[in-house]
Parts: sequence; structure tokens; C-alpha cells
Amino acid sequence: MNFHKSAVSAAVMLACAGAANAGTDVYFNPLTQSAAVAQVPNHVNELSNPWQVPAGVSYTNLTSLREIEADPTQTAIRVPGLGTNASMWDMAAFDRTGRYVFIPHETQYGAGVSRYDIKTDRTVNLFRGDMNGATGNWSGDFGALDPATMTPKGTLLVAEEWSGEGRLFEIENPLADVESGEAVVVNELNAIPNVSIEGLQFNRFGTALYFDDEDRSGSIYKFVPTKKGDYSKGQTFVLKVDGFAGDVTANAGSFPNHNPAERTGLATWVPMTDADGRALTTADPFDNATRGGRAAADELGGTPFRRPEDIEVGRSRRGNDIVYFTATEELAVYSVEELGGGKAMVRLAVDENTVKNLGFAPTTGHLTSPDNLAQDALGNIYVVEDWPNGDNRGGDIWFLRDTDSDGVAESLDHFMSLQVKGAENTGMIFRPQYPTQFIVHIQHPESVDESVEGGQGDALWLLDVKDVVAPPCDFRFAVDPVTGVRSRELVQDYATRTCAAEKSTFVRQLKDAGRR
Repeated sequence: MNFHKSAVSAAVMLACAGAANAGTDVYFNPLTQSAAVAQVPNHVNELSNPWQVPAGVSYTNLTSLREIEADPTQTAIRVPGLGTNASMWDMAAFDRTGRYVFIPHETQYGAGVSRYDIKTDRTVNLFRGDMNGATGNWSGDFGALDPATMTPKGTLLVAEEWSGEGRLFEIENPLADVESGEAVVVNELNAIPNVSIEGLQFNRFGTALYFDDEDRSGSIYKFVPTKKGDYSKGQTFVLKVDGFAGDVTANAGSFPNHNPAERTGLATWVPMTDADGRALTTADPFDNATRGGRAAADELGGTPFRRPEDIEVGRSRRGNDIVYFTATEELAVYSVEELGGGKAMVRLAVDENTVKNLGFAPTTGHLTSPDNLAQDALGNIYVVEDWPNGDNRGGDIWFLRDTDSDGVAESLDHFMSLQVKGAENTGMIFRPQYPTQFIVHIQHPESVDESVEGGQGDALWLLDVKDVVAPPCDFRFAVDPVTGVRSRELVQDYATRTCAAEKSTFVRQLKDAGRR
């Protein structure tokens, strides 16, 4: 491995995030409750039936830690002594063909990246740290590799979140033939400020990389490379809500005491560095030891949010880039619409007060610790919870219904619920070239612990909505006043379901969007 900054060769361009405007109607019949959790590891639910899902949504297990370790020709990461946190499969990335899944390991030390091949059903570890982070030496180690995202040129970015030094790395050759001895080249990107990065996503043109600081006083950042495709030099900005008058160093308010109104509205992208990447602050944003980007953001008045985690970049109804990010301890998702000229509009997209399952039977589920985000080919946003709602209730996945694409949900619809003890959903991402399919990791179930004989462990599942049962349409009969002919017309309420959401229509649109 090479821990240095270097130029990388050009690769085939990828389609970037946010190819379509968000805003389709709900296309499934929402759940009405969170799932009950099986109370033992390796329960049949974990092995073959891990979720409650809407009718017609299918799923199949692709691989698991147990399957990999049972085959001496496959490799992944299990760090001894870390119990259920020994492997920690987190926010995955696909290659542009949808064949390979890149799995970052969020282990405290000894972290790395594994690659799963859907075609051959094989997993290999690309690289891992030397475990010296356990004693504070990170020169050859990685900690808590959480986000992974493909660049437009086909390299892979991964970043350290709560462990390590808040560094961002670029893997130059993620498709390396490691089984034949090809070395994987990993470079630290020294032009990116050091913070606890979890959200990491490009805009659709590949001209801006958005990321965040997963802290209780965490800010939102934008990196604009000097040369497209070269992430070794560029300018970094931090988001500052113009009307925010609070203490930027203080913890943002947790739900229900948070006040989104004071951190929404017109905002400015404040430069943290100049165009050549030189710091404009007294604090060094590139200091590994202190995660210096945080102090630099505070110096510039960057607006704090309470534990911003994942990021997705879509498009607003006006065609502007719109950045969604979760604020986990606020039980909220915010949206940031780019307005141009260094300005943006920050809105509360959804929180626990948002109406749920509007127009359908209500749910008893609650939005708890929203963490990951996903986006389908039509631009719909899905919100993935960090942790189960309680000892007996599973973590949920929600559909953010935003039919007018303004960055504010009309409804939060209950999509899936996990029923695996001790686990969380993570790494949800839709599959390129197969737009009805998406993957989800089941992370840190109790079966990972070495004390559980034959434990399934972290697992990767493939889900498909191609046969989803659509909501029924509501009709009424009307009489044409001129001809007297009775005709059947749709009953359309501004926020209720319509026949435009029928499965046949939605799935066709999803497939068409995925081919573009």
C-alpha cells in the first residue's frame, strides 16, 4: 500500500448521483408497525427472513461472514477481541456495472475494504490496516472506515469516521486482481480537511464532493477539485446558515428540543481554503491529530448540526443540486438546495413530527436515529435508521415522499423493518444497471461474536422491487355535462396516492431512468 498523494490514471466515467428529480408518489403499501426482534442469534429470521417488507418486495442473501470464513479461498476482515464489532460491514459502493460491491469495515482498528463479486459469489479483502492503531500508531493502520463512494473516474473513496484520524483515502485500482498478487494502491487525500466523515457523495457532474463531520456540533462541507477528477488539490467550503445566531461550537439540540428554524433558511458556502487548497483559517484544517477541519469550521462560523451522518445528492424541482443529510440525534433529515453564487437554501426535509403513511393506514413506528440515506434512479430518497427502536423492535427504513421535489417531505412512509437481534441496517444502495434492485448490509448482529458457534455474522442481502404490489387506486364516476356519458376518473387528493404510482408504471419508469 502507498500512503501518499499521487496522480492517478484516467478511467471510464461513471454516472453520478442525482440523475433524476426526486418526487414520485409512494409505490408500495406501507408497513403499519416496526418488526419484532428475534431474541437469539442465528434465528430463522436472521438466516432467511430478516425484514418485514411491503408485499411483492423480494430479497436473497448474497454472502455473509460465516460463508466467507468457511471457504479458505475467500477473505474479509474479522478483528480479534472486538466481539460483535469485529467486522462491521458498512456503507457499500458499487462499481459502474453493478457487479462488484465494495465493503468498508468500520472496525475500531485494523479496518480495510473487501470486494464482493456478485457474478462469482466470492469475496476478497483488498487491504487492511496493521492493527497498530490499537496503541495510537496510525501510520500503517485505518480506523472506522465507514463511507465508501465511487468517483466519476472509477476509483474508490473511503474515509475514517469515529476512529483513526479523520482521513480520506483514494483506492486507485479497486478492481485489482489481488488473488494473483496485484498490489492495491491506497493514497491519503491530503487536500480534504480532517473530520469524522460519514457522508461522502459527488454531485451529478463530479465537480463537487460533499461531506460532513459526524459530531454533535458537526458541519457540512463541499470540496471543489481544481481539476476535475484530481482530488489532490482543490477548494473546501463550509456551510453557514446566514440567520444562525447560536454558538457554533456548542452541541446542536437533540430531539425534541432542537429548533430547526434557527438552522434553516438562506445559507452561504464560506471558503475554508483558497483555490489551491491553502488554509484561510488559523486552525489547520488538515491536522490529523486533532481532526482540524472541525476547529477551522468553527472559526468560520460553520453552522452546527447534531451528528450529521450520511449524504445523498439529488436534484430539486428547479434542476438544482440538492444535498440531503441526516442529523441522527435530531431525528431529522435536512436538504440543502444549491442556488448558485455560493448561496444555498437549507430546509428541514423530515423529522419525527412529519406525518407518516399519509393516505394509508397509520404506523406505530417512530423515526429513530436516522443514519444512512439511499436514492433510487428516479431520485426518491430512503432513510435508514441506525439502531433498533428498542430491545424488542427492529430498526426501520423509510420512504421520503416528496412529490413536488422541493426538498421537504409530504409524508414519511414505512418501507422496511429489521427483525435481527442486535443488528442495524446499513449500506443501502441501488444497483447500477439493475434499477429495481438494491443491497442492504445487516451489521453487527449478535451472531458476529466469536462466542456464537457458527454465527452468520455481518451479511449482504440483495432486494428487488420489480414485483411490488402497488397501492390500490381510488375511483369515482362522473357524468360529462355535454354528452351525458359516465366515465371513471381518478380521485386525486394533493397528497394521497394516485394511479401514477401503480407498480407497472413505477417499475417501468424506474427501469427507464436507470438506463439513462
